Amino acid sequence: MQYTHLYFKSVFAAILLAVFSEPAFSQANKTYPASSFPDRVILGYKGDPATSQAVNWRTDSTVTDAIAAIHEADPSPDFPPNARTIKAATHRLVVDGQTVNYHEANFSELKPGTQYAYRVGNGTQWSEWFHFKTASDKPEPVSFLYFGDAQNDIRSLWSRAVRGAFATLPKANLMIHAGDLINNSNADFQWGEWFEAGGWINGMVPNLATPGNHEYYRDANKKPLVSMHWKPQFALPENGPDGLSETAYYLDYQGVRFIAMDSQAAILDSTILDKQAAWFEKLTQNNPNRWTVVVHHHPIYSTKSGRDNDEWRAKMEPLYKKYKVDIVLQGHDHTYGRGINIPVGQSRKKPNGPIYVVSVSGPKMYDIGLQNWMDRAASNTQLYQAITVDQNKLSFKAFTVNGDLYDAFDLNKDKNGVNTLVELSNTLKTKERLELPGRYLKSFKEEELKEYNQRYQEYKKRKGIK
Repeated sequence: MQYTHLYFKSVFAAILLAVFSEPAFSQANKTYPASSFPDRVILGYKGDPATSQAVNWRTDSTVTDAIAAIHEADPSPDFPPNARTIKAATHRLVVDGQTVNYHEANFSELKPGTQYAYRVGNGTQWSEWFHFKTASDKPEPVSFLYFGDAQNDIRSLWSRAVRGAFATLPKANLMIHAGDLINNSNADFQWGEWFEAGGWINGMVPNLATPGNHEYYRDANKKPLVSMHWKPQFALPENGPDGLSETAYYLDYQGVRFIAMDSQAAILDSTILDKQAAWFEKLTQNNPNRWTVVVHHHPIYSTKSGRDNDEWRAKMEPLYKKYKVDIVLQGHDHTYGRGINIPVGQSRKKPNGPIYVVSVSGPKMYDIGLQNWMDRAASNTQLYQAITVDQNKLSFKAFTVNGDLYDAFDLNKDKNGVNTLVELSNTLKTKERLELPGRYLKSFKEEELKEYNQRYQEYKKRKGIK
């Protein structure tokens, strides 16, 4: 990624927005001005999900005493006067020449497995009442949605992914984003599109996000930093390695340990890679949970030819195998691939490491490599994933944004913690979508098309596809 190029591009975009800004949302100019009413309401976590819940929102700079109100959800509308209020912490942020305030409230001392109603505001101007449910304080089934890169045309085309995902799994406990949520790290209108696309869903289903390369920029001293929006607008656990607050972290939820890694910081600096690896090993050595889910942006195994995160893989994959990570959720390559690092010809029923998934939820598409690690692949296809985990089984389903079931498998875990893969993709009616995006058909040279077709034929042969 050319950070300098992106930085100046972001500055230029900011100048244009400042010149053409209007007092209300303009589709033509893509501005999302803040007001005294709360917007960009989003749930997250700062503590135990069974007894706490955090929420963030945005207002203009006039709101300096923000509060949040909470009460156990009640079918009667008479509860608001009895709601408990807490003061929010406020973070001032200057974007596109405008000062806005981001607010964060952390509800604590909640009851496990209980539905609550909450709203945010300044005591006079309020959001609507939202509902959420705390986690159980013991292992129970967990369902979550996972998205690869949204990145481009977020309002226009990624919106159908996040909304379709919620329609598919409306009782999801969490939503997970594997980086590159937007395209230019500090472009406020892009974050505005991201929040508009998710809308009120973000206020009902907690989000866990990890940054990608497009969430990073370089400051005046050329130091790489995560987006200025990241920490003010997301409530994420602060239990990661030093210097990676809210970009690398973990969350234990009903028997599942979710571990978010900051692959971009690691790839930019090998000392940060070593630091994260040491933190990861310490974290997984003493893991009381039966299941472990890892999320990061850059794939251990790429789905695109010519892309390879070899240093990241060399450091992390041995740890994933050693500490029995079950599944690794990734993005970055703008295609879909799911599989295991097992030599061709060997049985894949007993994985000796995690299931690797690379996915894309937005409209930016690359050509696909069809490497030997893949058991299911997709080109030029927007997808979202719905995953359910109970004590003895992880059930994975990938859907196209049309709602068609595109990929599926189960991982069955025995009493000794050994996984058995149950392949379900061969039972699906949806054929693999492996055609190149149109722009590649036009731009590829003859030898490139020939090379892709050869890989395509080898892939089909390996899988027995006629």
